[in-house]
Amino acid sequence: MAKAQALYPDLVLIDADPEGDRLGLEKLALWFQHRIAPIVAVDAPDGLVLDTTGADHLHGGELPMLKDMVHRMAGAGFRAKAVVAETWGAAHAIARYGRAPIAVVQAGDASKALADLPLEALRLPPTIIEGLATLGVSRIGPLAAMPRAPLALRFGPDIARRLDQAFGRIGEAILPVRPVDPVEVSRNFAEPIGAAETIARYIGKLVPLLCQGLDERGQGVRRLDLLLHRVDSRTEAIRVATAMPVRDVKRLTRLLCEKIETINPGFGIERMVLIASQAEPMDRRQTVSSLIAEEETDVSDLVDTLANRVGMQALYRFAPVESDLPERSFCRVPALAPEETKDWPDHWPRPTRLLARPEPVQAMAELNCPGFCGDVFYLI
Repeated sequence: MAKAQALYPDLVLIDADPEGDRLGLEKLALWFQHRIAPIVAVDAPDGLVLDTTGADHLHGGELPMLKDMVHRMAGAGFRAKAVVAETWGAAHAIARYGRAPIAVVQAGDASKALADLPLEALRLPPTIIEGLATLGVSRIGPLAAMPRAPLALRFGPDIARRLDQAFGRIGEAILPVRPVDPVEVSRNFAEPIGAAETIARYIGKLVPLLCQGLDERGQGVRRLDLLLHRVDSRTEAIRVATAMPVRDVKRLTRLLCEKIETINPGFGIERMVLIASQAEPMDRRQTVSSLIAEEETDVSDLVDTLANRVGMQALYRFAPVESDLPERSFCRVPALAPEETKDWPDHWPRPTRLLARPEPVQAMAELNCPGFCGDVFYLI
């Protein structure tokens, strides 16, 4: 790394985060699953596999679909390659080792398209690739023309299996990603309800069940939705949000009950559904006795109450930003955002007030003061 920095002084170094990359790839797979095709699998470390059978015509055909996918990725700041082929193995090989950023391999042309690609495209172990290199084999075409029996005797069944998967002689299962269903509880009513007191009572019964499900997953709710299905097939909704993951029954019940007055029950409500539409991991904290440690002030309840009344964007605090310009030395962050280690610089005086519009400053005279190294300017 020191040598790289010496060669490229402007080199930007970022710590590797394999777990974050994995989670980001899974989120991207879910995004494609909702918009492109229903079957999407992760091809680590930086690939996705889609089964677009029966879905390509919804996007104007295979080629327009690939162009739209690459264009969307480019808009998000990612450089991507996309290939449609008969098999997972062929699409993987051409996408990773082919030259064209977008390609559509017609049925029956897989063997021709794979012939000039290196052996690494077959997803073979490095030991097998090194062994084949000693035999002078470095491309898929010559390897496919070799007799199977000697290869299987020396290298095992992996070569034949990968070739058959790439050429479509045997199938390869795609295990799609599955979105985690949010925690949800519901209650049906034999007779429609409409009174605010009745709605509040059943909210008090649904919230503990929801918190129990969150506790089993080790999560806390950040956004909570209450759906009330009326007898006339219309739906009323209440949404509350929290600044931090929460599964406190009393707090969530109070936040929901404060918005009951916004509900129009119509001719009655026949079903209530409470959904934790956004949840985050939440550690189980051990209760510490006040005799041992001082009790920390918790203002999250107050922040949640105010935020659900005036809006989450209306509550914020200022955080320092590394800038020598006073108007750029701060930014807005959520009210309960983690404290940052950096602070505003204090080695020079900061102005207490900024003018709405900068005014020009002109030098009127220049004087040389005895005992002072430099020039003194009178400014107007």
